[in-house]
Amino acid sequence: MPQSTLRNHVLKTLTPEDFGLLWPSMHHVELALNARLEVAYQPIEQVYFPETGIASVVAAMTGGRQSEVGIIGRDGMTGLAVVLGQDRSPNETYIQVASNGWCLPVEHLRIAIAESQTLRPSLLRYVHAFLVQSSRTALVNGHSKIEERLARWLLMVNDRAEGDIIYLTHEFLATMLGSRRPGVTTALQMLEYRGLVHAKRGEITIVDRIGMIKLTDGAYGEEEQHQSA
Repeated sequence: MPQSTLRNHVLKTLTPEDFGLLWPSMHHVELALNARLEVAYQPIEQVYFPETGIASVVAAMTGGRQSEVGIIGRDGMTGLAVVLGQDRSPNETYIQVASNGWCLPVEHLRIAIAESQTLRPSLLRYVHAFLVQSSRTALVNGHSKIEERLARWLLMVNDRAEGDIIYLTHEFLATMLGSRRPGVTTALQMLEYRGLVHAKRGEITIVDRIGMIKLTDGAYGEEEQHQSA
């Protein structure tokens, strides 16, 4: 497959030489909802480059409390710990919107990085972008109202998803936002009352994207939009 036809931004922007080091070891995969891509503190065996859909990176505390720290779509890749020279992550990564993409065994990525002077710096550009997204998420979660956080999150998913319909439950949204389900339900009802979304069981449709951006009150800015480039 020609590199220019790929939808994954990381793969598409590699030099032809670096892409050539990875491509022979890659294979196409379909990733179902809730598929685990990385397990906390377990060795990472595969790196994924989504073409569609969304993966969530989730941090957990003792007692089962969880909160999303970042999302990965066609803008990026999993396995950031590997790019940074580690073999595992303290976070979980799993599919929250069913997707497809490309999969690469970690050992082949390490071999390619060792053979190229430009591959790791190219991948590190995405690592930096993800860290910016993650730090912005921490800032927003600490200072924004739940309806602003919800609108920001839906916009970021919309940037990386196919179309304006997002298939998610209220319980899942609560985990992603690190909030209680009743609070998320109330925030979603508020967005629907304002005509920004249409919600029904397990499904949210973005109706007024511009209005959603205004509602975030700056929580969805250039950094979030850059992630979907």
